[in-house]
Amino acid sequence: MGRNKMALPGPGDVLRQTLPNGITVLARENFVSPSVVIDGYLISGSQDDPVEHEGLASFTVDVMERGTYQRPFEQLYEEVETVGAAFGFSAGVHITSFGAKGLAELLPLLLDICNDVMRNPSFAPEQIEHARAELLSALREQEFDTRARAARAFHELTYPVGHPYQRQVTGDPNTVAKLKKADLHAFHEHTIKPQGMVIAIVGAVKAQVALETVQSVFGDWSGDRPTRSALPEVPALTVRREQYVPLSEKTQTDLVLGWPGPSRHSPDFLACQLANTVLGVFGMMGRLGEQVRSQNGLAYYVYSSLEGGAGPGPWQAIAGVHPSQVEKAVSLILNEIHRLRDEPIPATELEDSKTYLTGSLPLRLETNEGVAGTLTYIERYQLGLDYLQRYQERIQAITAADVQAAAQRWLDPEAFALGISGPPRG
Repeated sequence: MGRNKMALPGPGDVLRQTLPNGITVLARENFVSPSVVIDGYLISGSQDDPVEHEGLASFTVDVMERGTYQRPFEQLYEEVETVGAAFGFSAGVHITSFGAKGLAELLPLLLDICNDVMRNPSFAPEQIEHARAELLSALREQEFDTRARAARAFHELTYPVGHPYQRQVTGDPNTVAKLKKADLHAFHEHTIKPQGMVIAIVGAVKAQVALETVQSVFGDWSGDRPTRSALPEVPALTVRREQYVPLSEKTQTDLVLGWPGPSRHSPDFLACQLANTVLGVFGMMGRLGEQVRSQNGLAYYVYSSLEGGAGPGPWQAIAGVHPSQVEKAVSLILNEIHRLRDEPIPATELEDSKTYLTGSLPLRLETNEGVAGTLTYIERYQLGLDYLQRYQERIQAITAADVQAAAQRWLDPEAFALGISGPPRG
């Protein structure tokens, strides 16, 4: 990567411009194949859900892509599928992501469809009920999924009541059952706005043409969304907090152990990312995989995850184990947390993990989808268009002491949240 920095997307080949209505456009040309990819987001998500309407953002976005006033459901998908294209929308906590892909010549059509779904959803009653039935079915399935229940228990233990990270993005059966068409309309009117929207276009289209096409499609859209309140504070955990969710007729137990971690804006985020790579990612899932799975045979799977979003997303160790081995697996995980905090990482292990992080980056940029997604990520966290050019240097500058300090700051083996779900205990 260091030998060919100009091959990476950056200031030299990415056009960036913000339109008068607040939409930021990122465009990069790639004529290797005749396709184009759109990747973007709107500032709308479950963070905006009223307390009594948990799941409203997700449900609204689901119904939005089920038909507009100009394109009812069947016409919308026939129009896309007959030209071999695809599109989709998905609501998260802070943003609603959207994307589309197809032949480059279809860019005006794909942008028009995205625009139509954003601005003119019909919220047809029959589509609302179809979406509700599908979502309720999925939520009922989650009630009997040990991994999902352990994750939910972890979030309930880690984050204060009412915090966006404590609630489920998709809501629960009680809240979803009560959502009305008027609720969806109101949410759409208040939060689906061009202000803060980002759209990346990568593929066989001249960057200037891509920009002009976005301007022609979205340029007449105006309106500001309401100002969001700051995320509530998340107190550090001070004791071990544990919740066991029993599920009948299950033979495996899933556990999620962790802490509120750093946001992507935290100065030590990359050091935390390297620490997480050592802990439960590199090779066969890092040190956790080696100790918990390979050497002791306790886990069907085990890995660690660092979310690092707009706020203090979770830093977790996640495993599936035999019910009789839960405490032993937890003990081994905590042993590895102690080791990460107490001992500097050996030079060879540190360099191997750095090579993994820097070496996997180009792989993510081999496709138009990977480039477009990376550009929207860079824009979302204001990392600068030269971020990819600086990435290897920044990773290489992280020392064993930096990794140890990050682990000491964020990972406390004496105070953590532990969500567990499996067969009822005897």
